[in-house]
Amino acid sequence: MKRVLVLGAAGFIGSHLCDVLLERGIEVVGVDDLSSGGTRNIKHLDVSPRFVFVRANISQSIPVTGHFDAVLNFASLASPPRYMAQQLHTLRTGSAGTENALRLATEHSARLVMASTSEVYGDPTEHPQTEAYRGNVNPVGPRSCYDEAKRYAEALCMAYHRELGTNVGIVRIFNTYGPRLDKHDGRVVSNFIWQALNDEPLTVYGDGSQTRSFCFVDDEVRGILALLDSTLVGPVNIGNPNEFTMLELARLVLELTGSKSQIEFLPLPEDDPTQRLPDISAAHRELGWAPRVELREGLTRTIEWFRAQLHA
Repeated sequence: MKRVLVLGAAGFIGSHLCDVLLERGIEVVGVDDLSSGGTRNIKHLDVSPRFVFVRANISQSIPVTGHFDAVLNFASLASPPRYMAQQLHTLRTGSAGTENALRLATEHSARLVMASTSEVYGDPTEHPQTEAYRGNVNPVGPRSCYDEAKRYAEALCMAYHRELGTNVGIVRIFNTYGPRLDKHDGRVVSNFIWQALNDEPLTVYGDGSQTRSFCFVDDEVRGILALLDSTLVGPVNIGNPNEFTMLELARLVLELTGSKSQIEFLPLPEDDPTQRLPDISAAHRELGWAPRVELREGLTRTIEWFRAQLHA
């Protein structure tokens, strides 16, 4: 590949994808409307002659020129507080934005990788979740704007693939963390770290027994690019198969930060999944991928980054 379009380039995962693609010697055009991502995530790329940034809302248009070998669609609000505050924008990005990306990929005979999510499984009744599991999603709940936008985007990708032969790959991303995670985006890792570093109570919802699996961003990006390099359509789960309760995560963050913060228990939000754990057999079999970074190491690296932001 010589030229790749990254949608959502200024976001958490999108900016890391840009880094690795540029390291490969690929020319990258990044598009973002900056509704959640920030230019701070890609400021270091200004010096690269192979990187161009375009500010645009992909649900309206994707104003780029020239040929692309691949399109990576990572444009979406992923923060629960933000997507619940901008529900229409979230739905339009997943629907009209995804279709604009698919049209462009089809025109260029480019491979499109669609960033889907473990949220398509909802509050799962199957554990761990395989790609064949159809989910337990509330289509009218408070999180539905994000869940259904991603479910529709998957359906749209498959329709383009089956009807027009578009070269697509769908990745279902599980909880990802690491440097550049926004401290205000409402995800549990950033919440706990920022609260601990500021000696604030760590807010645990419910009794803290609900579980998640946490994938360090370097591992997530390796898996996404393995899918890009393949011909696999998917969907394929890319996440860490090690499961932790929220209480275990909170205590580990307190240990690694040395914080004296207390743990504060708050009511569990509506439709908050009680379990989330990927079956990554397909990723291992089809892509030769498995995560390498254990939670303790990944959190240590993430805490170092957050500490630097705090001092700055």
